[in-house]
Amino acid sequence: MPAKSKAQFRLMKAAENNPAFAKKVGISASTASEYTQSNTGKKGYASLPERKKEGGVSLAVGRGEKLSVERGAGLTAKGRAKYNRETGSNLKAPQPQGGARKDSFCARMSGVVEHSKGDAPRAKASLKRWKCPGW
Repeated sequence: MPAKSKAQFRLMKAAENNPAFAKKVGISASTASEYTQSNTGKKGYASLPERKKEGGVSLAVGRGEKLSVERGAGLTAKGRAKYNRETGSNLKAPQPQGGARKDSFCARMSGVVEHSKGDAPRAKASLKRWKCPGW
């Protein structure tokens, strides 16, 4: 499995070469070795994304990367593509028809709404868009 970022690659390289450090971070040397060896060939170390200094990926409604609260909140396909490209993630489209991803999302986002100090309009809109029960 290749490393997702340069920071992860460096961590795995350190765990691979230093048994005391590997034990401290709870990663076996063989697992760390798998991560570092898989970053050869097409997806080398140089092509991994750097860690962001401040904040995260900048996504905006005006650029069509996320939906407004009135339209159901959440990311558009363009926004998911940008986020995945910049962070090395693998975000997928909403799953309103049902399944394990939907159940997990509804449970997490319901907690955000219940425990938020404010109104949490984007969280409520996304729950509605995913067709979560009770929203």
